[in-house]
Amino acid sequence: ESMKAFWDIEEVQAKAIHLLASFVRDGSALPYLVMFIESISLAMKTHVDSLKLQVDGCSLLLEILSQALEQDVVAALGENVASSLLETVRKHAGNEELLSLACTLLMMVSASEVTAENLRKVGVIPDLLSILKNFLHNEKICFSGCGVLWSLAVSEYNADQALLRSAVPVTSAVLQEHLQNTTVTESACSALWALSLQGCLTEDDYEPTTALLLDALRMNPERPMLTKNACLALASLLRHSEISALRLITYSKGSGVNLIKDVYHLHFDNPEVVESICMLINEMVQYDDVVLDMLSQKMEELLPEIKSSFPSS
Repeated sequence: ESMKAFWDIEEVQAKAIHLLASFVRDGSALPYLVMFIESISLAMKTHVDSLKLQVDGCSLLLEILSQALEQDVVAALGENVASSLLETVRKHAGNEELLSLACTLLMMVSASEVTAENLRKVGVIPDLLSILKNFLHNEKICFSGCGVLWSLAVSEYNADQALLRSAVPVTSAVLQEHLQNTTVTESACSALWALSLQGCLTEDDYEPTTALLLDALRMNPERPMLTKNACLALASLLRHSEISALRLITYSKGSGVNLIKDVYHLHFDNPEVVESICMLINEMVQYDDVVLDMLSQKMEELLPEIKSSFPSS
């Protein structure tokens, strides 16, 4: 009640947020805390100039929504809350700590189809791309930012083709910058896969993106989810362009075909990864030059092994 009555007094809002934060660790308080999401975001929007209130508000929303996720409590954010978060990001575009919190929050909430649509409506994509470009060195921001891009790209409401196309070079830059960070690489690969599925890559993107995805596989072969996402992204690229197929067999850092064989042997008992590799192989065999390379590397020997390992699939 005090948050509503004294909505314009920063000190009252700050104290209320501090008090609410003290209840977060009490799991039974979650249903009540979720009811405060709109009030917290309104306080943040009203006092957007206050950096401390933005940090405390974002931190509290993160805590509430993390618990909601753990307890399977639905907490989709409305357009007003999405708009408030975007105002925070725009007002404090140079504050790395706050942007890191905000991007983590955006990634968490964008997993909801409804919230992803609300974020799209308020125009989050240009701001997100700007943050990624300005803080390319920040692993946490890049991981979260690519996660948001993935959610927006796969959203059934997606209608931002032109904007998403502009996300391709930024996502590629993230991947190039963080190839040795498995977590960020995994997130960037999933974003590139989603962008490729939406037809966001241009003719000029196919060759460098294929090489980058092969680099990601070569440098992080042990990560199942990364391998799955990279193979699915490669399959999507090959489906669209012969350029990607040729890059696969002329990979400058070794045999692309052998690399696929190697990651299969690492994950031969993981059905999801093997399925993604099979989808990639299915696209590879559409090109005669690739088939010749596959035969020279004896890749056909994998197929009976896969069939016997997964007879019902």
